[in-house]
Amino acid sequence: MKRPVLTAVLALTAGLLTAPAPAQAAPAATPGAGTGTAPSQVLSPTPYQGWNTYFGLGGNFSEQSVREVADALVDRGLAKAGYDIVWLDGGWQDPEPRTAAGDLQADRTRFPNGLKPLVDYIHGKGLRAGIYTDAGPYIPGKCGLGSGGGYYQRDADQFAAWEFDAVKVDFLCGIAADLDPKTVYTEFAHALRNNASGRPIIFNLCNPVTSPDWGNYPEEQQSTYSWTYAPAIAQSWRTYTDVGFVGDIKFKDVLRNYDANARHPEVAGPGHFNDPDYVAPELGMTDEEFRTQMSLWAVAAAPLVIGSDVRKLSQTSVDILADADMLAINQDRAGVQAVRVGPAGTTETWVKRLADGGRAVVLLNRGESPTVQTTTGAKIGLSGTRFTVRNAWTDQVTESAGTISAAVPAHGAALLRVTPARALPGVPHVTAGLPTVTTVGGAASPANATPVLAGGDEARVEVAVRNDGLLPVFTPQVTLATPAGWTVRPLGTAPRLLTPGGHGTFAFTVTLPLSATAGTASLAATTSYEVLGHGRLTQRSTSSLIIAPVPPDGNVVLSHHTWISATSGWMSPTVDLSVGGWSPITMLGQVHPTGLGVASPSTVRYYLGGRCSRLTALVGIDDAVNNVGPEGGTATFQVVGDGKVLFDSGVVTREATRPVDVDLSGVRVLDLVVGDAGDGGYNDRANWAGLNAAC
Repeated sequence: MKRPVLTAVLALTAGLLTAPAPAQAAPAATPGAGTGTAPSQVLSPTPYQGWNTYFGLGGNFSEQSVREVADALVDRGLAKAGYDIVWLDGGWQDPEPRTAAGDLQADRTRFPNGLKPLVDYIHGKGLRAGIYTDAGPYIPGKCGLGSGGGYYQRDADQFAAWEFDAVKVDFLCGIAADLDPKTVYTEFAHALRNNASGRPIIFNLCNPVTSPDWGNYPEEQQSTYSWTYAPAIAQSWRTYTDVGFVGDIKFKDVLRNYDANARHPEVAGPGHFNDPDYVAPELGMTDEEFRTQMSLWAVAAAPLVIGSDVRKLSQTSVDILADADMLAINQDRAGVQAVRVGPAGTTETWVKRLADGGRAVVLLNRGESPTVQTTTGAKIGLSGTRFTVRNAWTDQVTESAGTISAAVPAHGAALLRVTPARALPGVPHVTAGLPTVTTVGGAASPANATPVLAGGDEARVEVAVRNDGLLPVFTPQVTLATPAGWTVRPLGTAPRLLTPGGHGTFAFTVTLPLSATAGTASLAATTSYEVLGHGRLTQRSTSSLIIAPVPPDGNVVLSHHTWISATSGWMSPTVDLSVGGWSPITMLGQVHPTGLGVASPSTVRYYLGGRCSRLTALVGIDDAVNNVGPEGGTATFQVVGDGKVLFDSGVVTREATRPVDVDLSGVRVLDLVVGDAGDGGYNDRANWAGLNAAC
């Protein structure tokens, strides 16, 4: 990075953390706020919230299904929590999108009465209505609907006449027609602001095109360029490609979209927000991963649009979506977007300045094992020596003497609200760590990996406890609960107290029965301690581990053996077929009857139990990539045993394969890892062909 740019970035980061909160007066008008608003009014001064059909209902939704979702938003309390836009995405249009007169028309079978009665129903529930179009011209076979080709004003007037409150404008037709996004989006914004009804309409600029994910496109046509012009014409703009596929939202892609969204926090503010795409409970992520997405979207001041079918969501998902403390951070009137404090890595600290002068802090754990993460009041931009810390997800309120810590699970995030403390000292900020497996059978458990145990194993489990408050805590105790049939033996003696700034580690030996059932198991720690004036307090923390299946025996086709876990950049790993299951594994014209097909990035994990001696395979790019195009189709392959790299292919292109012959002696857990070779995962269909193990 050049020095002037680095200086500017450092100055920006400091400004976002230390700038004074805005005054109580109404904010100034935002460009693109829409005709019909008062000069001082900002359209969507805080990030809008709602629901969209795309991920939850697909493209075949109907008037009835949308009405049912509107009902569910109200009945399940999500509308009251602010999710009040019912948004029709692509698919509402008729197979003949325009009438002979040139007007847009809804599908005449699924919306027999047109859209106006549906909009009226949505408004009658106290909700707002959103609709979808594209900035390019309708091109049959390439996109389903477009307002380009001279229809911007006509369609803007039509949406306003139907009384829609928000419009999402895609760029599928736009990129197919090779248009310039800035030019056409500016024209559409002008038409929307000047609609014939004078109706204020939220404009969501949705260019999802990125390279290399979509192919090779100039910078000006990509979503990562929208920040240069969109704040002046739109209430929000997409900052990267879709957060996932329909029914397949992966945590790694949530992190990818968040990172892209975080590149330009300086352009976000009341009435204009960066948009990392929809929030996605129960579409591929665990509850913990989804809670992390909500923590990140909250501090990003991102629009919160639910992508799932709310009629089917669990109460846990609804509770996460409606959490009052999380929403207060997202809806903070300052409209400031979080910045990272400190280095990027497996664990990170993100800080958002709030209107009351406090800070919202996310302690993010991108890794595969639990950890205790810390920051300080000074690092997050606050002065003083005492801070009140409110955990948004647990509602726990404590007081810190300067250090702010949290126990963060794998793929987890602590969302904290930190303000200067006053009056008498409060409950001390004590962090009870999550149970962590440190050794298995006397050997160190690999760092940043979910622990793997098997029947008969003996493991050491540790729980770290630290006191970052002003008051001491007395007689700290930790108990550990395990599945039935396991044995737990405490190690060492508990300390009598933890002074301010003090810490202790509570250790246990855990032994699994030989009959331990393969799958996922939990370790639950209960930490208790005495605080003068507050009695005995308790915290509970839980972590997961994997109980391995039976290891392979003899000379085996490893791809036919049960894996512990398996990930693929898109879709899921396929056995004996290229990823997606569309064709046999084929490389350089040769068909291979056995193996694994994956898309980058990917990790497939097997339990070997130290019983295998050799692994052989042939790795490369499947010939199916040639049917897609010349872009992408590069990968790297690694064989990793108990955290140690045993084989590294380097970059592999579609023009070559690499043989694998690895000594597996003593390896308990084997990872087959595929990377994207640094150019993204576009068209990366990777194969582990002829994957054979001698055991």
